[in-house]
Amino acid sequence: MLTKARKKAISGSAKLFSADFNLLPALTAGEELSVTIRLRRKNPLPQWNGRVLTHRKHGLSHGADRADFAAIESFASAYGLKIVRARSGSRDMVVRGTARAMQEAFSTQLRVAEINGRKCRVRQGEIVVPANLAPLISSVTGLDNRPFAKPHYRVARQAAQVAFGGFGFAAPAADNAFTPPEVASFYNFPKGFDGSGQTIAILELDGGFRPAELNTYFQELGIPQPKVTVVPFPGGGENNPGVDALDPFCRDVEVMLDIQVAGAMAPGADILVYFARDDSDQSFLGVMSAILHDPVRKPDIISISWGGPESTATAQFREDFDQLLQTAAHLGITVCAATGDNAAPDFAENDPRWDRGAHVDFPACSPWALACGGTRISVDHGAVTDEEVWFDGPHDGAGGGVSRTFARPDYQKYMPLPGAAQPVGPVMRGIPDVAANAAPASGFRILCNGQRFPDLPNGIPAIGGTSAVAPLWAALTARLNQALGRRCGFLNPALYELAAGAGQAAFRSPVSGTNGSYVAGPGWDACTGLGSVDGTLLLDALRALPPPSK
Repeated sequence: MLTKARKKAISGSAKLFSADFNLLPALTAGEELSVTIRLRRKNPLPQWNGRVLTHRKHGLSHGADRADFAAIESFASAYGLKIVRARSGSRDMVVRGTARAMQEAFSTQLRVAEINGRKCRVRQGEIVVPANLAPLISSVTGLDNRPFAKPHYRVARQAAQVAFGGFGFAAPAADNAFTPPEVASFYNFPKGFDGSGQTIAILELDGGFRPAELNTYFQELGIPQPKVTVVPFPGGGENNPGVDALDPFCRDVEVMLDIQVAGAMAPGADILVYFARDDSDQSFLGVMSAILHDPVRKPDIISISWGGPESTATAQFREDFDQLLQTAAHLGITVCAATGDNAAPDFAENDPRWDRGAHVDFPACSPWALACGGTRISVDHGAVTDEEVWFDGPHDGAGGGVSRTFARPDYQKYMPLPGAAQPVGPVMRGIPDVAANAAPASGFRILCNGQRFPDLPNGIPAIGGTSAVAPLWAALTARLNQALGRRCGFLNPALYELAAGAGQAAFRSPVSGTNGSYVAGPGWDACTGLGSVDGTLLLDALRALPPPSK
């Protein structure tokens, strides 16, 4: 009966095989896998008006309808799929079963592909379910677990390179690296505040850290050791540090950069680290949902240093993640997301998926994220003397541009946004929103797996990348929250309002430079957004704004 029932594709679920796949035989029929089915909201979120919902109110009004869950449970049972967990507040259900059962239930064929030496499940085409169920489902993830996101940290790449463990490093000519507290001072973070009473959630899709090494790092900086906690959650990953920070497949540098920047700039804040199982769309959605719907810790700020080209994400994944970011705004949570390190293309030059055009990075390009771009700073006697767009050449610099998916948000309505470039497109959501130091040439001092960055005698430079900017802004937001005595929450509308008026002095916008497809100029641009910030002036400007709606 099920096979004869009228079927319908889930909107936005289509995937394609990629040119970089080494396709292997089909999956073993008896192999078991877990799939996440995310359901529609019972009621849409209200139009954003600054009012913040409690977790309970959000779950009751905007979670999934129990009748929808019952319909999906019946469908899963008919195909012999086991319900692992179901949560109405976060609208997700995880089912487990054999590859054969999953392929029959979702009318798809699973293959195995080798991608950069790693075996993954892949599929092609749409996911199809009984027609009466398709409107209830917003996404199905986990059938295909190919990588989507990558970490956004960067080391210098130049012509004269010294190879270390698979990385190509340009031997630095001088020590232009800075500790996180030094960078915080360059941006005049508000003094007398350390983020106390605030909680920063750091989202990680791989890698790990050693507490003893963090202790060493903060002791050497002479600042209090922040409280760093790994938060377990169902379906999540583990703190699994490697041994070689120079291994190009080791993600520990990302983890340590995030923790060390956020922790050193806001040492009074609680740092929570949520590890996903891998870098697939299922895991990315799962860890973001776990952070948002953590009923105990309720983070104030989320830092995301991972992402991928907007064009490589399925529509169902983009829309569901965007809905999670909307949830964050309505819960009063600030989400800081890195814009990527491959300049305007957002693809590596050798990526076979690159179409020679300009792209923006997701999730930073969601209108509900604070998109954090990158600059290069010059410093003399402890002060920034020049700040420019970070651009070390094609595919090597701060990401930025114009989305081809997300509409221009109201807070950018009066900004002189360009249309999308390469190819020419309409005026839509522009990123970044803000920027800060991200160039390896003026990078950060980091300790990871016993390796110090920079290590000048061995030609190893400092660490850069927009991955440093997301935790930087998370730490600044923690200080702002503490100083204001309330959450800043969804910051974007306030920042654009201030930049266009009374708070203009808080922003420092580089007026020259390029990221390959867009050029910098006065005011907002698609290279550095509103620019970098004077944190103390920003605090003063935020204090002058009317209090948020209750």
